Amino acid sequence: MKETLKILVVDDDEVDRMAVRLALKNAGVYMELCEVKDSNNALAALQHSNFDCVFLDDRLPNQDSFTLIHKLRSSEIKVPLVILTAQGEEQIAIELLQAGATDYLTKSKLNPENLVMILQNAIRLYRAEMKADLAYQQLKQSNEQLIRKNQELEKQRQQIQLQNLKLLEASRLKSQFLATISHELRTPMNAIIGFSQILLRPKFGQLSHQQADMVERILNNGKHLLMLLNEVLDFSKLEAGRLELKPEIFDLSKIVNNTVAEIRSLAEAKKLSLLVEIDLQNTLVFNDPVRVHQILINLLSNAVKFTEYGGIRVEVKETPQNQLAITIRDTGIGISSQDLKHIFEAFRQVDQGISRKYPGTGLGLAIIDSLVQMMGGKIFLESQLGVGSVFKIELPRQITLSPDSGDNYSLNLGSDDGIYYSHQNLPHLPSQFNKVSLGYPHFRQ
Repeated sequence: MKETLKILVVDDDEVDRMAVRLALKNAGVYMELCEVKDSNNALAALQHSNFDCVFLDDRLPNQDSFTLIHKLRSSEIKVPLVILTAQGEEQIAIELLQAGATDYLTKSKLNPENLVMILQNAIRLYRAEMKADLAYQQLKQSNEQLIRKNQELEKQRQQIQLQNLKLLEASRLKSQFLATISHELRTPMNAIIGFSQILLRPKFGQLSHQQADMVERILNNGKHLLMLLNEVLDFSKLEAGRLELKPEIFDLSKIVNNTVAEIRSLAEAKKLSLLVEIDLQNTLVFNDPVRVHQILINLLSNAVKFTEYGGIRVEVKETPQNQLAITIRDTGIGISSQDLKHIFEAFRQVDQGISRKYPGTGLGLAIIDSLVQMMGGKIFLESQLGVGSVFKIELPRQITLSPDSGDNYSLNLGSDDGIYYSHQNLPHLPSQFNKVSLGYPHFRQ
């Protein structure tokens, strides 16, 4: 061992101390050696200096060997302790090992080779224990930090949960407010629209051109405002989960043609072409006709609103898996790629300014997206700035109602020889009938 070791020898026998000193010297150990006779002096030396190893006689007076070990442990002084014991007194050495000593060596085997081997092992074991203890302390600190961090995260989680509850409550109150105010505003709006229509009737009285123009403006703006109110009301119902589909069997081609007829005057006012192509072998569907009309009128209104030149094309086709595809193409302003991913978000519009060119609530497409999902369908959008947009909706020919609705339907609208169903609370149809001819495939109970 080439490093200089600081060694303490504790023995009340001068001869034994000399034997240890000579053995260490003959072993070639570089050392600073300190010798004391009793445990008090040994404790004082250990309290004031750090030693690499202590050689301790097992037979100090008044069991001072045990006393010294206990005092070292209570003072948290850690040092390798090698017990030197007489031949036949190994039991005392074992008891001292149990008390906290590191190793022992019988004095009869005290020679340079044995002593340096015991010294090396004791120091190696001590240093390994110190490393393990340091690692344990670091692990303990890390664990304590982790516990504190977990406690902080738990507090943050509780705060976030509380904030989420507050946000949910605020959202509920907002939806409730929107529903209430929309409902309350619809009543006076219906009165305004109704009286405007009455004023425009010829039998009511002859209005001047200027008066008729003003009433027309009141009527048109009232209808527009009512449409906006209906959008807000529908959105609030969707948010609250209170909007329900009311399905029935109807002719899809009639809904499409009637909706196109409603919007045609707006297209003609902008000199836009409006074409319809319906390619259906079976035009009957089982869905909510009011909501299907709402989807179509919204998409067509948007197409007209955002198209200045060219035209709009509506295509209705059958697709595999008993699905229907409704496609609306326009040659309008288009939508940029960065706005495509946000286009179906509520209150989102490409132009968000107050003085924007194209007015609206920004709820139309969000409502359409929600309705299509409720119907079990999908909506696709392709668009390019300055070229136009293509909205494609795929819907099942017959929608499936949720189990909570209390209705049970089993229909087959695509069979070759008829439409089959089993009836239980079937809406808008008689409870009992046999093979009623509707000019389409027969219904059978």
